[in-house]
Amino acid sequence: MTTLRRTAWLTAMVLVLASEWRLSAVQADGPAGASGDAKPVSLDLGGGVKMELMPIPAGEFQMGDKRGFDDEQPVHKVTISKPFWMGKLPVTQEQWKAITGSGAGMFRNPASPVDSISWNHCQAFLDKLNAKFAGRGLHFRLPTEAEWEYACRAGSTTLFPFGDDESRLGDYAWFADNAEGKTHPAGTRKANAWGLHDVCGNVWEWCSDWYAADYYRRSAARDPAGPAEGNERVMRGGSWYRGAVHCRSAARYHGVPACPDYGGGLRVVAVQATKPAAKDDHTAKEIP
Repeated sequence: MTTLRRTAWLTAMVLVLASEWRLSAVQADGPAGASGDAKPVSLDLGGGVKMELMPIPAGEFQMGDKRGFDDEQPVHKVTISKPFWMGKLPVTQEQWKAITGSGAGMFRNPASPVDSISWNHCQAFLDKLNAKFAGRGLHFRLPTEAEWEYACRAGSTTLFPFGDDESRLGDYAWFADNAEGKTHPAGTRKANAWGLHDVCGNVWEWCSDWYAADYYRRSAARDPAGPAEGNERVMRGGSWYRGAVHCRSAARYHGVPACPDYGGGLRVVAVQATKPAAKDDHTAKEIP
């Protein structure tokens, strides 16, 4: 094979693989930091259903809120040392069905977030998502609580990602004041500065951490991942049935891992795949 033909063949193969995998935004060290050259990742889940992930840079932020509840204090500096991708939207009904083969939740609008799921259900979904995209260079998981708040704030230091003015919350969130007792199609409210929709309201979003009310007093300053053990897992973001106070960037909630929460959903995080991580002990994880 001549050098010219070899070059042409290699170029063609690269293009084919990039098209097939739909992960051309994956870079050697994950999404870019301050340079801003990272792009969203688009996953083809099949049947015309896609999942878009936004690049989140590494950085530092002040976690918690001195104006909030006791478990949001003390405010402390946290470093997120590695960039990652995060779902542009909470996982929707149609995305859930595309991966699991069945629906879930009380509100069966395909475009609305999946609801009424447990933390264990999330793990089962992620197991299937990772199996579907095995070998593609990414590992999918729930965000840590610190990653979630960091991405929600998107550089802000205010009560909400958009500022302190609660009267503007309806532009960004479906919550008790405007949701009319149900979830709504994801992405129909304004996004935060990093392109994430519905980080306030619509559904609670499960995080990977165990919950402890006093954890901020002993949290690691770099990439905290929560207590080593506990009885409940962290949930973040507020929901369709909660008021504005629960939709704040720092607001914390929690639930029993095996028990579905009727406002509970999830948002996917993706990181560069390395060796398989040790699985958490998530039993009773059948897909609802």
